[in-house]
Amino acid sequence: MKNALRKPGLISAVLFVLAVVGLYSCSKDQSASNQPIPANQQKVSLFLSDDPGFFDKVLLDIRKVEILVDTCGDTGNDDNWSDRDRCSWGEDDHDNDRQQKDTCQVWDSLSIAPGVYDLLTLRNGADTLLANGLIPKGSIKQIRITVGDNNSLVKDSITYPLKSVSGQTKIIVRVRHGEWDEVSADNLQLWLDFDVQRSIIKTWNGKFILRPYINVFTILKMGSLSGRVTPADAFPVISVFNSNNDTLYALPWRGGEYKVRGLKVGTWDVFVNASNGYKDTTITGVEVKRGKDTKLDDIRLHK
Repeated sequence: MKNALRKPGLISAVLFVLAVVGLYSCSKDQSASNQPIPANQQKVSLFLSDDPGFFDKVLLDIRKVEILVDTCGDTGNDDNWSDRDRCSWGEDDHDNDRQQKDTCQVWDSLSIAPGVYDLLTLRNGADTLLANGLIPKGSIKQIRITVGDNNSLVKDSITYPLKSVSGQTKIIVRVRHGEWDEVSADNLQLWLDFDVQRSIIKTWNGKFILRPYINVFTILKMGSLSGRVTPADAFPVISVFNSNNDTLYALPWRGGEYKVRGLKVGTWDVFVNASNGYKDTTITGVEVKRGKDTKLDDIRLHK
């Protein structure tokens, strides 16, 4: 997950104080989590989180979530696309033609709480259950998210409409067979990390365009790091990067708490970019372990 905001010398934006979105608990068949999964089916849970951007709010109107399953279990095309091509608007016509001819390819809908989600509340380890339910057993190929018309962002207390360039309303997220957390047999979960900073484009005339960029991560296979940085008036931006130039970042809450999830196992560096006369600081050689949260010592910035 790359992001240009990790570069030292970046001027931090004003820190936002946001309410956390309530967790939605929903189930396609009203079955509780401890109920057995029927034969030839699998349970899927999708969580929504945010890689933050410098806005007051980013409001996304989510109406429907569907899953494309290959019921024959084919995983042969998993590596035929790059991470750059993971997310797009609409559908590929070639894929549509192939799916219509291939009886193994099945679209099925998940249960959701449709409505407007403020993505910027879903940072520093916060998330919400976006969709879940039972689908046919097989290899999951795509996630299709239908968005409504009530999309907008707020910047400097001004509200701007947020639309795709061509007016399309379906976001396609491609996924690989091995990218899911397997909580138990046929019980899968995945986190969709909506990269706000890369998903919103400001045009020459001051308007904003939504070009979705969504990463995926898991809790059991990947790691995280967390900590606290003060004072708040330093407006710190936390950047976490490794030798492969993978980068994630965080905007701490008012109390200084931050958390970065979806980190590959290995060694990472942490750069704290400060403003308002405070000095930047860097922590190197932070070890991230599979399924673990690495807690860093509190950081106190100084002028």
